[in-house]
Amino acid sequence: MPLAAVTAATPATVDPQPRMEFSRRLGDRHLLDSDALENIDRMTNVALGQLSGGISPASLAMAYLDWTVHLAASPGKQFQLAAKATRKAMRLGAYALSSAITGNAEPTIKPLPGDHRFDHPGWQRFPYNVIYQGFLLNQQWWHNATTGIRGVSKHGEAAVWFTAKQILDMTAPCNMPLLNPEIVETTINERGANLSRGAQFYGEDMRRSLRDEKPAGVEAFKVGENLAITPGKVVYRNLLMELIQYSPTTDTVQREPVLMQSAWMMKYYILDLSPHNSLVKYLVDQGHTVFMISWLNPGAEHRNLGMEDYRKLGTLAAINAISDILPGRKIHTVGYCLGGILLTIVAAAMARDGDDRLASVTLFTTMTDFTDVGEINVFMDASEVTLLEDMMWQKGYLGHKQVSGGFQMLKSADLIWSKMVREYYLGQREPMFDLMAWNADGTRMPYRQHSEVLRRLYVDNELFQGKYLVDGRAISISNIHVPMFAVAAGADHVAPWHSVYKLHLQSDATELTFVLTSGGHNVGIVNEPGRPRRSFQLSVCREGERFLDAETWKAKTPVYQGSWWPVWQQWLQRHSSGNEAAPPMGAPDKGYVPLCDAPGTYIYQV
Repeated sequence: MPLAAVTAATPATVDPQPRMEFSRRLGDRHLLDSDALENIDRMTNVALGQLSGGISPASLAMAYLDWTVHLAASPGKQFQLAAKATRKAMRLGAYALSSAITGNAEPTIKPLPGDHRFDHPGWQRFPYNVIYQGFLLNQQWWHNATTGIRGVSKHGEAAVWFTAKQILDMTAPCNMPLLNPEIVETTINERGANLSRGAQFYGEDMRRSLRDEKPAGVEAFKVGENLAITPGKVVYRNLLMELIQYSPTTDTVQREPVLMQSAWMMKYYILDLSPHNSLVKYLVDQGHTVFMISWLNPGAEHRNLGMEDYRKLGTLAAINAISDILPGRKIHTVGYCLGGILLTIVAAAMARDGDDRLASVTLFTTMTDFTDVGEINVFMDASEVTLLEDMMWQKGYLGHKQVSGGFQMLKSADLIWSKMVREYYLGQREPMFDLMAWNADGTRMPYRQHSEVLRRLYVDNELFQGKYLVDGRAISISNIHVPMFAVAAGADHVAPWHSVYKLHLQSDATELTFVLTSGGHNVGIVNEPGRPRRSFQLSVCREGERFLDAETWKAKTPVYQGSWWPVWQQWLQRHSSGNEAAPPMGAPDKGYVPLCDAPGTYIYQV
């Protein structure tokens, strides 16, 4: 869309041009004598990053050196590892002998919880049982060898174990056709037809990858046709976002509207997928007026957009527009993942400045303390951050594939290798569904903003420490005194629930409701009523009540079956001031003329 069209459709007065004076990363070193010398270093880093798949070779080398030097200086640890290796070899030998003779030996080790690679009954037959038992014992030994060594830094230990685990997951016997009883059995039964189908699937996936196309099956899901189809209108647009107001389905609605925003690294319609699992539709049908931010998909020309731009032209601009459209109403605000971090920053700045337009703050899988970010910490040291910044400097943005590839590596056993076995060796194409189609429809993040997120939040942890500056002054989460509702997911590897729980240490909200739901980062949120095998834990912490550590909280808090959606909707209703007639769409008399139907235009940007 031309910039002139955007500014003409924008009733509020904003600067449509991003600031362009920022042209280098928020690095930890000063400029060299000239830009040319600086660019030589950058391009060298870019070349290294392309060869290493975005992983800093220097970071891995330092972690490996840290581990080897300290292990070499730990003869007690070496003796322990040698003793463990001997005991494991003897246990495996005894198990193999007993299994070969009796055919019914008791396993020496069980897979870790959540590891389903050896669930097939064939793994319990000789010799496959000996093979997988040997692998699990070897995996356990390598975990012992890479952890618990005196003097090794926390990051170095995590990086070495992460690397070892990647190699173990890649070379696991379940990935070897001749060592996997399920592949052997399927190939015999189907006379190789499974391998033929798998070869076709592999060829199709390679073609799509080389052409930079989306995965097979995505064609069945189209935005505006069977995804993101809750009726509504775009009532405001600026350079950075479109604001959607959804059409009411009830005669009366709660007076306080709900503003929702997802992370800018995802398209908003994860909150408005299919009609049966759309959180937007659920809220509208329960009598809420819902607004949604749909983010721009930035390109290289937006490289200098930063967190302040997203705060002012994104969340704050939406709040201002809603305040004009529905004057006199406070606003329930909702943020998901990075969108929750941005919402927290906005809410803390508003509270600091005495702006009381918020009725509540809801955070979905949102970390506000980055001390412990889980396995993603492997990518958070200074060397890795610098490499990522230099790679983004060349492009002007962080691409979706780079992000999704990093997260796949965190769970490579499930997301890479098990998928390979299932599709290419067993010939079973995983059916596409709406959440997978959404996951393939990623967006980019501007160079400057990603650098700020990495350094100011993940590395320096400024938000938790009360050092994050907005308009030149520090903000504090403790200034937010409106009711808060935080949702964490038990299997989340992006925002570990223990870290999300630390909001209790920062919040002075009048009421903090914390929910721990089953599922992962996305499935835990797309958690509509009626879905089987769903559960959650919930507690309410009010001012003056004692703090419980995360594990004690989990042990003492009751488990409820079903979805947390109804509980949250009732919470929103309790913190609203009653019903009124459903409002019109936008406010034409104030310049908020509906511009187009939902889902708008920004959602189609690729």
